[in-house]
Amino acid sequence: MLRIYFPILVLLAFAVITPLVMLIIPKILGKRESTPVKDAAYECGIPAKGDARERFPIKFYLIAILFLLFDIEAIFLYPWAYIYRKLGIFGLIEMGVFVFILLVGYLYVIKKGALRWQ
Repeated sequence: MLRIYFPILVLLAFAVITPLVMLIIPKILGKRESTPVKDAAYECGIPAKGDARERFPIKFYLIAILFLLFDIEAIFLYPWAYIYRKLGIFGLIEMGVFVFILLVGYLYVIKKGALRWQ
């Protein structure tokens, strides 16, 4: 019985030991000096301006959520396309209803002006 689980135990041991070694070796071998250059914020080669905790318009979050919503809905098209021939006309009608509901939601979002960037 142990012979069956031995490869899994080896993989589990490797998965636990490797990150620990990667965390311990730099602490032992690395330098620990702090300089102003190391402590400075760095993003894309441009020095930081102002405070990072400024307020963003709610529009950014709304666009992100709408993107995720429609992106996840589009993922459902892939399995349908894979087994399209097996589903026949019933599958085509069901996917037509699904796409129609998605289109109605998209038109609603456009009508409400959620995608209008001002």
